[in-house]
Amino acid sequence: MQTKTTEHLSEKEMMLLEDQYGAHNYHPLPVVLARGEGVFVYDVNGKQYYDFLSAYSAVNQGHCHPRIISALTKQAAILTLTSRAFYNDQLGSYEKFVAEFFGYDKVLPMNTGVEAVETAIKLCRKWAYTEKGIALHRAKIIFVSGNFHGRTLGAISASSDPSSTAGFGPYMPGYQIIPYNDLDSLANALEDPEVAGFLAEPIQGEAGVIVPDPGYLKSAYELCKDRNVLFIADEVQTGIARTGKLLCCDHEEVKPDILILGKALSGGVLPVSAVLADDEIMLTIKPGEHGSTFGGNPLACAVATAALEVVRDEALAMNAAKMGQIFRKKMNQLKGQNDLVREVRGKGLLNALEINDSEDSSTAWEICLALRDGGLLAKPTHGNIIRFAPPLIITEEQLDVCCQIISHTINNF
Repeated sequence: MQTKTTEHLSEKEMMLLEDQYGAHNYHPLPVVLARGEGVFVYDVNGKQYYDFLSAYSAVNQGHCHPRIISALTKQAAILTLTSRAFYNDQLGSYEKFVAEFFGYDKVLPMNTGVEAVETAIKLCRKWAYTEKGIALHRAKIIFVSGNFHGRTLGAISASSDPSSTAGFGPYMPGYQIIPYNDLDSLANALEDPEVAGFLAEPIQGEAGVIVPDPGYLKSAYELCKDRNVLFIADEVQTGIARTGKLLCCDHEEVKPDILILGKALSGGVLPVSAVLADDEIMLTIKPGEHGSTFGGNPLACAVATAALEVVRDEALAMNAAKMGQIFRKKMNQLKGQNDLVREVRGKGLLNALEINDSEDSSTAWEICLALRDGGLLAKPTHGNIIRFAPPLIITEEQLDVCCQIISHTINNF
């Protein structure tokens, strides 16, 4: 049977292929992308768009950053994978670099963000039994409502979102879910001596860029310290300069006991994630107790090193802070002009507009279709919220054009 090559397929045919042969676990915006460069992506017809999703903040450094791609191609031609059955000449240097970059004793390299979350949960439980002295199989971890840590069974067991949990039980035991941004609830939960950890996102991205009250992270950290409970930060989406600091926790000078990173750790080039902790926590896991065939592979090490160097050398955190202030100012001006915008919120270049409609409405989706037609790509979350997260390399001139597109689209909706 003859099949058409990709270059001979229409945009509609490409979408139909995904629908026919792929699982229906996503609902993409109807645009077929074929190329990316910097803040732009291009569809199969050559139309240019501003990317205001950045692959859910994985492409902080911009699409196909030359330094990251150079590191990729150079290493790919030499050695890509050895497994951890052997040493390789990239891993040790990478581990030293990333541990010192974020200020920790040790790093445990993984691939996807949710793998890193699972790793942190395992680390927390192992520490609870070997260091804190909680009776075996009794350790509890506190999570917060509205969280998104991925879609494995271990992650969805902590979720309060029916779209993540429905039909996938039974769930993982030893989890407790409390309200987000509620210090009283956290203090009450920490009264239980069997609590080992508190795991939260500094800003809840998937929930609609929910920013907690000033001081929440600092106070939560201090409550955990008082009870000898590990403070675990899921910075898969908020980390790597996205919110205007290297880590979102840096805004309140909090150093998590366990730090979870992913997404932009590779600049969106391939799956790379990491869990960082000091020796007392990290060394509780012994050989054979956790691992990954691809975790710490030479290709990932080379790419992640280059990706972090770009963040540092191009001062992307500083640019995210500056551009974020400009963006929110312009969006608040839009809010003052148009009742359709209920709320503007965010930090750095992780922002959202909440649309003045119900969660089950199609308004936000239809606005995103209109934005696409205007040359800007964004995606709704939770029905009536549009998340805006462009690459951190965006210039003020480019941002001004994008704000005009957003304002024009919403004012004419």
